[in-house]
Amino acid sequence: MTEKSSSPAGPSKSRKTAFAPAGFKETLDGLMEEMRTLYLGDNVPWIVGYSGGKDSTATLQLVWLALSQLPVEQRKKKVYVVSTDTLVENPVVAAWVSRSHDAMSHAAANQRMPIEPQRLTPEVEESFWVNLIGKGYPAPRHKFRWCTERLKIRPSNRFIMQVVNQNSEAILLLGARKAESSARAHVMNRNTQYRVRDRLSPNPTLPGCMVYTPIEDWTNDDVWMYLTQIPNAWGFSNKDLLGMYAGATADGECPLVVDTSTPSCGDSRFGCWVCTLVEKDKSMAAMVQNDQEKEWMLPLLKLRNELDFRNNGSGPDEESSDHHLRDFRRMSGAVQLMYSGSAPIPGPYTQASRERWLRKLLEAQTWIRKHGPKDVGKIELVTLQELQEIRRIWVVEKHELEDSLPRIYEEATAEKYPDERLDDSMVLKAEDLAMLEEMCAPDRLHFELTRELLSIVRQQQSSQRRSGHFERLEKTFSRHFYRDAADAADFARRRKLARDQVEKGETPDLNGSATTPLF
Repeated sequence: MTEKSSSPAGPSKSRKTAFAPAGFKETLDGLMEEMRTLYLGDNVPWIVGYSGGKDSTATLQLVWLALSQLPVEQRKKKVYVVSTDTLVENPVVAAWVSRSHDAMSHAAANQRMPIEPQRLTPEVEESFWVNLIGKGYPAPRHKFRWCTERLKIRPSNRFIMQVVNQNSEAILLLGARKAESSARAHVMNRNTQYRVRDRLSPNPTLPGCMVYTPIEDWTNDDVWMYLTQIPNAWGFSNKDLLGMYAGATADGECPLVVDTSTPSCGDSRFGCWVCTLVEKDKSMAAMVQNDQEKEWMLPLLKLRNELDFRNNGSGPDEESSDHHLRDFRRMSGAVQLMYSGSAPIPGPYTQASRERWLRKLLEAQTWIRKHGPKDVGKIELVTLQELQEIRRIWVVEKHELEDSLPRIYEEATAEKYPDERLDDSMVLKAEDLAMLEEMCAPDRLHFELTRELLSIVRQQQSSQRRSGHFERLEKTFSRHFYRDAADAADFARRRKLARDQVEKGETPDLNGSATTPLF
């Protein structure tokens, strides 16, 4: 049984609509006249946030139609149409947005419109897979939502501030609506109080940027009525857009995110396929269920569910269910206890976990390329640039001298890794590492310590800088001098107890019966 879309094609007669009492045509004419007045009122460039969803499509279509009614000589001010591609977007929506941009560019040139599409992406070092597989960040959760800032907010804000720096100001047009949620209505009403020009609100996080929300009072029904009644301005089918929505659950879209008050992709219909901020990816599941041609996305759905910390183990609560996949030390190497004091707060994914996620990702990509339709035959779930950065982090920063990424790539894809190997001075031969691991067995921490010390010495030999060498060695020893996680937790408890005793003026018990000395 398939899920039905609750996105209607027209407004309900039983409730309020933004087109009453003036009427549909009169309301649109008034809104487009308002847009033309704002456009001609200054030389400040416009930036339209476009995600490919219904709200941003309606906003851009209003802008396009309003400006098309101006004489060509008055269309001087640039209008940027920006879409943020997190590189882990729902592939169906990402392809839709890409085709939309192509259509916009072609139509804008033919119609002599000042509209310029821009695709924004996160920096390689801020991408999802570099952070999760490279650095070991655990899958996002509400207590550690590291993804939105890096994948959405920073790329958008970088571009907006670039426009502001070049022009002193910018006007950002968003398809935000008060009817989306009470929280969204509260934020929009609050910002309205600080308007210095009609319909333009200041952005609290982007100096020099004003925000214009032309459809802020529209309902969900109003948006669909407009899109189904008025043809798409750049030649893209709004009926196909409605069909894409009908193939998934009824919810909001993934908006252009410029601050933390904007709903995250996790709360929206079309977001990142890896999102673990929600319990289930209902939109992708519904697409697979409703359309046999989209069954190729099943490996993505499976991998997303495996990443979800709720499905990774049998911890006492959902936040602790993936602790067995993570190091007992934080990213800095420090050991910190949970509130209960029973165990260390888990840190990044272990080396084994990170290698496992990489293998599964590449296997999913290989399967889709082989079994999916022709248009996904070259799909890139992870780019070569991301793989190169992951490899650098593993070998250079995490001192994993095995340099296992090329081997995992070749085993998962049956193809040669398309990049040169690292400098031989940065890695150890497989037989040397096997011998080292055997000598340290069964003490994994002893092996990691020795491997890291070798790596630091090699890096120091090839570096022009000599400062900080002893500090790095000292930090390495402090990371690895525990016997295991239980010993580290005991050490952290005794250290806290000693600090508390000193604060009370008591003589601290430095070692007690512990196996690892406190000092």
